[in-house]
Amino acid sequence: MRAGPKRPARHCIWWLVVVLVATVAGCSSGASDHGWVEDEVSFVADGLTVYGTYRHQHDAAPGPAALLISESGQTDRNGDNAVAGAVNNMRQLAELLSGHGVSSLRYDKVGTGKTGLGPYANRPRDVGSAVYTAGAASAVRFLADQSGTDRARISVYALGEGTIHAMSLVGHGNGDATPGAPKIHSLGLFQPLPGRYLDIITGRVRADVDAAVRAGAKTREQADQVLAAWTAAVNQARGQGTAPAQLPEGLGAILNPGNVKAVVEADAIDPLALAARVPEGTPVLLTCSDSDASANCRAEQPLISAFAHTALQVVELKGVNHVLRDDPSDNVASYAKKEPLSPQLVTALDGFVSK
Repeated sequence: MRAGPKRPARHCIWWLVVVLVATVAGCSSGASDHGWVEDEVSFVADGLTVYGTYRHQHDAAPGPAALLISESGQTDRNGDNAVAGAVNNMRQLAELLSGHGVSSLRYDKVGTGKTGLGPYANRPRDVGSAVYTAGAASAVRFLADQSGTDRARISVYALGEGTIHAMSLVGHGNGDATPGAPKIHSLGLFQPLPGRYLDIITGRVRADVDAAVRAGAKTREQADQVLAAWTAAVNQARGQGTAPAQLPEGLGAILNPGNVKAVVEADAIDPLALAARVPEGTPVLLTCSDSDASANCRAEQPLISAFAHTALQVVELKGVNHVLRDDPSDNVASYAKKEPLSPQLVTALDGFVSK
């Protein structure tokens, strides 16, 4: 995290907040560019009806297809959420892949868009990481069953915490074990979660309070009190599965009694272990950025090492924010600006999609 009190912890880690939260539905949304159409579709994941957009060419021969998984929590099929607004980066990614002849499926995760909470409406605290992974597994099975999908050329592209669910679809003994489950040919991991959930947040809290001390915004004693309160909350969550009713510095938005079950479930997942289970030689594209406080390239090194057995391509982006656009400030307030995806990312994809 960069020095200075520019961004409170609750802003620079918005994307890490865990929020509690197969059949074609009918008609096409209309013709898109160069014959591509976007159909509104739905499929069922453990009793939850999930809605999404299947972007493809009508009556096309089987070809490569990609599942797109948005950021963590209440982020919808297009990458939009209540914190950052209409980000629209996942729609842009789908359009970019179309230019390479790749059909795609993006979907409203539980608690978002048309999907909503469904059967979890009266028990939102039951929504945890496993529910998100189940949604991703059902989505990739739906995509594999489409006539325009070559089952040998299915890829998964995901951003931020969504990369956890992407990796969960792939590994030995860790992916979808049901008969006939599709195999994943390649992974695109954009600014992935580089470690355990609560460890990452603890590092950010420490960096934030240290920066505030250097800037004169806090005394050392005040900074230590914030860090101690957060550390105690982490120990309580991991040890007892509960969370304090209040935390300083807006940290209660990240960990509270309403979402502690989901947070603990997410924290139990080790991205390094997931990476180790990805089959040898799998094409993997991993991006990090010097401007992304959530996924800078130094922090990603352990995860990069865990992928050493794969056909890994690491792209170190310069001045690219967490939602994959050129913006060295990585200001959440700018995430919804109507800007194209970074040309650096476009170039990386140009060389990766055919692998």
